[in-house]
Amino acid sequence: MNKKIKMILFAVFFFAAGLIAAFSFNNIVYGNIPGPDAEKPETVASFHAVHDFSLPRTLTLCGETIPLENPHVWEMLDREFNITVWDRAQVFMYLKRAGRYFPYIEKKLSEAGMPMDLKYLAVAESALLTYSRSRVGAKGMWQFMRLAARSNGLRRDRIVDERLNFEHSTKAAIKYLKYLKRKFNTWPLTLAAYNGGETRIRKAIREQKTSDYYRLNLPLETERYVFRIAAIKIIMDNPTRYGYHLSQEGAYRPHKYDIIHVNIKKTIYITEFAQFFGTDFKAVKELNPQFLKSYLPQGKYTVNVPIASSLPDAIVD
Repeated sequence: MNKKIKMILFAVFFFAAGLIAAFSFNNIVYGNIPGPDAEKPETVASFHAVHDFSLPRTLTLCGETIPLENPHVWEMLDREFNITVWDRAQVFMYLKRAGRYFPYIEKKLSEAGMPMDLKYLAVAESALLTYSRSRVGAKGMWQFMRLAARSNGLRRDRIVDERLNFEHSTKAAIKYLKYLKRKFNTWPLTLAAYNGGETRIRKAIREQKTSDYYRLNLPLETERYVFRIAAIKIIMDNPTRYGYHLSQEGAYRPHKYDIIHVNIKKTIYITEFAQFFGTDFKAVKELNPQFLKSYLPQGKYTVNVPIASSLPDAIVD
């Protein structure tokens, strides 16, 4: 092979190599051919399908039928249902806390002859948190305002706030709901009055000339309120249908404690009180969040103490 032919072959070889290198560089830079660290293009299989959950065809709340055939009613419920059912962590916490608090609430509702669905009101109000506080000053699991708390027998002053006590506030809430039911006759209006206040609901009924909750124009928060409770009922009544599988061990257990009737004639520090039971300040405070200070006030009342404790006569008297 003569020198001229060799030079031509070398030129062709280097030209071809240059084209290949340029093509590869262009594809890597502009993304036509991904490099080893480039993301792979998404495919349909890489997405997790999200399926819509259907509302039940019929639904009752506190024994009264919700008119789902009304498109506005259906959409209001659908909104609250979807907001709640997809809040996965929150619903799991509802279910866990229900194991602790629902047995007592159900017992007191049964004793009062009240609908079991009212337990879902506490979920809507506070997510079953006993220390819940709103920006407008409502407190406790049942979110009592000061005036409503006082008128329903709850003590509230600078030393004691019984809105924060689960047992006391549950009894007061049942008392208040019974009163509202006598005033408004239907449960939707009763629940609306619990949320928005008696005066506002009476005024709306008078001005709009209807006592049908589902036809009243109310502040949005109050309009959503009944539907929020209904949505919580749908999910918590049948959680597995919506993908919530909580083991029996996963639910929180009710607190165990003794209820002690005391007549304290001189204030005593909670730390001293707790030492009589072989327990500590934290244990007594957590069982009695209504005591706002570090001491127990004078007077006759009850105190929850860790179970199997015994109260010395000096404290009782």
